Amino acid sequence: MSSLLQRATTGFLFVLVIVLGIYGGAITSILLFAIIDWLCLREFLGLVLSRNHRRDIVRRVLGIGFGLLPYLFATVLQLNLVPNRESFIAIAAILFFPFVFISFIYELYTKSDRPFSNVAFIVLAMVYIGVPFGLVPFIAFVDGEYFPNLIFALLVMNWMNDSGAYLVGSRIGRTPLFPSISPKKTWEGSLGGMAATLLASLLICQVFTELRLIDWIVLSVIVVVFGSLGDLVESMLKRSVKIKDSGSLLPGHGGMLDRFDAFIFLLPFATAYLLLIR
Repeated sequence: MSSLLQRATTGFLFVLVIVLGIYGGAITSILLFAIIDWLCLREFLGLVLSRNHRRDIVRRVLGIGFGLLPYLFATVLQLNLVPNRESFIAIAAILFFPFVFISFIYELYTKSDRPFSNVAFIVLAMVYIGVPFGLVPFIAFVDGEYFPNLIFALLVMNWMNDSGAYLVGSRIGRTPLFPSISPKKTWEGSLGGMAATLLASLLICQVFTELRLIDWIVLSVIVVVFGSLGDLVESMLKRSVKIKDSGSLLPGHGGMLDRFDAFIFLLPFATAYLLLIR
């Protein structure tokens, strides 16, 4: 009972912070997702990089710095903080790779027995976490104008998918979805998550008028398919490093990466669709 209460309390406070951050305005939203991005990068790099030497701290700093660059560039671009967007994109692209190659240079001096693995994990942190979060400003901002409902709706549908899958799967789940990666996930749970997410999209359409009903339904399908795959990918990561949770920041819920694994994975596909219909 105390475990359930702890989980419920943490979940309530977590959602409250997210809602206040998103609807507190453009600045609070930017800061909120920058912090979430940083925490997810920190957890990921803590899992895949060794902590036995002082030089590993430098690797994690490099990984977090590189991982935050896409979010920083996208925010500057979408807030129209630069006079010439085309020039900014070109300069950012040119400067991007010199930053990345710093990690190669660093490995020359570490005498590590796996230098290229270390570089690969640093770059992977950017691709797996940094780039998806770098797409958040493209959803939340259009021509410098802030649209909080779109990003919040994606989070709500993601939460509904997760909750529906858990509730249905824990009660009637019998058929394993991907037993080699996550034995507890079932096809019945996935169908429950799909139904909950579709229902959420129908309700969201009545409250948020930014998109048509068909668009909300398409986004709900994207959330179910790619959010579920994202959850499995993070399960694969945790199984590969033999841990249960990515962190302990959220009592009863694990780490920040545990909470945003599905959201991270669905972001590229949701962003692509939103940019296509705008």
